[in-house]
Amino acid sequence: MATAIEFEHVSKQYRLGLVSTKTLSHDIRRFWITNILHKEDPYLKIGEVNDRASRGNSEYVWALRDIDFKVEQGDVVGIIGKNGAGKSTLLKLLSRVTGPTTGTIRAHGRIGSLLEVGTGFHGEMTGRENIFMNGAILGMSRAEIQSKLDEIIDFSGCERYIDTPVKRYSSGMTVRLGFAVAAFLEPEILVVDEVLAVGDAEFQKKAIGKMKDVSQGQGRTVLFVSHNMGSIRQLCTRGVLLKNGMIDFMGDVNETVSRYLVANIGEVDTDIVERLDKIGNKKVEITNIAFKQANGEYITETFIGEPLEIEFKYRVNDPTADLSKMIVSVSFCDAYGNDLLEWVSDEMKQDFGKLNKKEGSFFLKIPNLYLRSQMYYMSYQISLNSTAPEDFCDKLTNATALLVMSKGFFTDDIQVARRGYQALLPAEFAV
Repeated sequence: MATAIEFEHVSKQYRLGLVSTKTLSHDIRRFWITNILHKEDPYLKIGEVNDRASRGNSEYVWALRDIDFKVEQGDVVGIIGKNGAGKSTLLKLLSRVTGPTTGTIRAHGRIGSLLEVGTGFHGEMTGRENIFMNGAILGMSRAEIQSKLDEIIDFSGCERYIDTPVKRYSSGMTVRLGFAVAAFLEPEILVVDEVLAVGDAEFQKKAIGKMKDVSQGQGRTVLFVSHNMGSIRQLCTRGVLLKNGMIDFMGDVNETVSRYLVANIGEVDTDIVERLDKIGNKKVEITNIAFKQANGEYITETFIGEPLEIEFKYRVNDPTADLSKMIVSVSFCDAYGNDLLEWVSDEMKQDFGKLNKKEGSFFLKIPNLYLRSQMYYMSYQISLNSTAPEDFCDKLTNATALLVMSKGFFTDDIQVARRGYQALLPAEFAV
């Protein structure tokens, strides 16, 4: 079978605090040392691996280090790892958004990429115009693009707004149109980052189905990044596990996912304030999370159907933060990353304006926790003004874990009726 993608000892180094990885003085010095003196490039000898669990001293960091693997034509490869492991950087290198510091990348065929929301779209152009522009970039004729236009528009669900500038689109609409363009313009290699999480559950299911069709029905190569292990197992045949910018494991997707989950379980034992895989501007920050019984006793496990109170201790680091505009999201997933429950405060009409402006606690109270007896992982997100990524204050995946147990050997477990974001158990936030 032909090789579709080949990474040969690829590394990517960034200089912290700068948009660019270099400065003019560094470039001149590198040219003098490497080309005139014929010595080793000094900037390839310094720097640290991208270990977010520890604080480094160097101003240089390796986002990726010595990545070396091949992807055969028709393979569906899941790229997984913790935040900061290098997943998105790997896809950006493949998509030629940025270039490697060292090493070589060979890709045989056209690449269709869906990376960050809006990547490849011109905000002033309409959705229709962006479809034709992206097709032209892929080397397609206008007639070829026109033949796919109706399918792209129908799949995206943006027909009503297809002649509206995309700067007016919501993030969900932008992702739907971006995915439709990437999938239907028939690239030989489809590269999809975890932006699909922005879409609703119905679209995610449709997108997974389309990627399956592209890979299995049309024999095209897919590289897929996601934190949802259920989607990775469902779609992919092989997996690559990244850790600190390096390949930790590569092989069968089930074994890759298992190794990732084992590593993830250890994360929840680290104090919230010590976790370096948080995302956000820290204007408001969670400092501790605790589970409590109805009698106020702290617990780490509970029984099916019992009431549960989740206590969130917070700290306000920005005195100008308006807590009346704070939005809190709390979710539970199973061991494979399948989202089962989610509560969002603004959808529940909760106002946090009465909270102390410096620090304190708020609560999520669940009258009856009807879940099967197993381990669940809880994630949270604190935002101000909106739930757009630029407004994230503190977001942490797998922040803590809760064991739900059966009350007896012969008790039938009760499961949530529906999965996904609509599968809500009654609950309320309290201040």
